[in-house]
Amino acid sequence: MVFARGTDDPPGLGPTGQAFIDSLRPRVGANSFDVYPVNYPATHDWTNAGEAGIRDAGAHVVSMAHDCPNTKMVLGGYSQGAAVMGFVTSAVVPAGIDPASVPKPLDPEVANHISSVVLFALPSDKAMNFFGEPPVVIGPLYQAKTIQVCAAGDPICSDGMNFAAHDTYSTNTAMIDQGAAFAASRLGGGSGPAWVAGPGASTSAGGLPGAPG
Repeated sequence: MVFARGTDDPPGLGPTGQAFIDSLRPRVGANSFDVYPVNYPATHDWTNAGEAGIRDAGAHVVSMAHDCPNTKMVLGGYSQGAAVMGFVTSAVVPAGIDPASVPKPLDPEVANHISSVVLFALPSDKAMNFFGEPPVVIGPLYQAKTIQVCAAGDPICSDGMNFAAHDTYSTNTAMIDQGAAFAASRLGGGSGPAWVAGPGASTSAGGLPGAPG
């Protein structure tokens, strides 16, 4: 598991990441389960913080794919961290961005080592524009294995205006379980209820509403 926390969350997984791990761990049964918190600032300086997160997450994913080729990775993130992970999956550098200034896209082969991508409160195109950043585009090789979970009314990942909703993910068991059940189903985990798309959850292949984070 590779997880990127949200803006201003303390170093580590952050509350949403920890809740997600706690829900996912029992669902994978006896399978070994290691967690890597993306090492990045998660500050309001989205350009520099985000780039640092993309570099760190991408480097770890590539290292794991090379050193542990039989390991299936789950990528996850919340809010700014969801944007970081979304960019990690991108097949191309966003338009208007100097390719020399940002991490290059992952080799297509790396996608074979990623079982799922779980994004909580992924910032919508509108939100990313507000932050002065390009929209997050999930790469084609990752779309079918990506779920986006967005709380009702969350202005970061929907057209809602309930700003308080953006802070509810870590305590919203239903939404956390949506992500965990999806990840477990992609890993072949047999514990817990099967994944069924619920309110606020959609796979990228299904055209989930854009979300800012």
